[in-house]
Amino acid sequence: MSITLTLNNGTEMPALGFGVFQTPPDETADAVATALATGYRHIDTAAAYLNERGVGEGLRRSGVARSEVFLETKVWISDYGYDATLHAFDKSVGKLGVDQLDLLILHQPLPSRFDLTIEAYRALETLLADGRVRAIGVSNFMPEHLEELLGTASVVPALNQVEVHPYFSQPEVLAANAEHGILTQAWSPIGGITFYREGYAGSTLDDPTITGIADEHGRSPAQVMLRWHLQQGRSAIPKSTNPTRIAENLDVFGFELSEAELAAITALDRGVRGGPDPAAITLETFGRPIPEA
Repeated sequence: MSITLTLNNGTEMPALGFGVFQTPPDETADAVATALATGYRHIDTAAAYLNERGVGEGLRRSGVARSEVFLETKVWISDYGYDATLHAFDKSVGKLGVDQLDLLILHQPLPSRFDLTIEAYRALETLLADGRVRAIGVSNFMPEHLEELLGTASVVPALNQVEVHPYFSQPEVLAANAEHGILTQAWSPIGGITFYREGYAGSTLDDPTITGIADEHGRSPAQVMLRWHLQQGRSAIPKSTNPTRIAENLDVFGFELSEAELAAITALDRGVRGGPDPAAITLETFGRPIPEA
């Protein structure tokens, strides 16, 4: 069983995807093949992860037809600008070994050079019009970045992938996305970033509210958090290289959280960002060349 979400251009997407952020290139093919064998039909990667080749290899190795898998990747800031972003598409599909992407998104806003961000998005609009991608979107865009982009864009982004987990639920971003008909997709959906980043006192997996709800349902804390996202209409892209965890993260359709339980999890928000502040992203600090296909 799975849940699909319909993007604002009518494209359907499995709500639960498999993420490969920080998965080493040599482990990515195995992880993706395992995920597809387990039943995932949505894979999220990015040019900046440097593991798109492994995703493509895992897809081929799995034996699952390309048409059955929703494939999503991201353009890095170093490749922003109209022509550079068109070439970034060529690099990504070359590494992935596919002709078309289901979803292509801008990985970050680039506030210090928003002109390049706008040109990059214009390239995504061209790729969409040409049928080379089925949907386009953004990632880590705050409400002010969305407003600036929508001032010039002819296509409203289908999706905004942002950090969302019980300790950082970004209500203002969720509201801005909803206002514009943009689907929210959660990265670090089970608070994985809280496990290894400084500034967090303990991880979401050990939170007594979450573990208590998990015990009530005979489920794991991770399953409870993924259910929290899905019942609130979000897409989530958990990552793991552990086959048991990969299967566990997909097994979230046999139970339901109550409104009180959903509210209790939402109330855990600490307002502490784990990832980099989108306002601080510059080419000088975060730019790096993305290799050719």
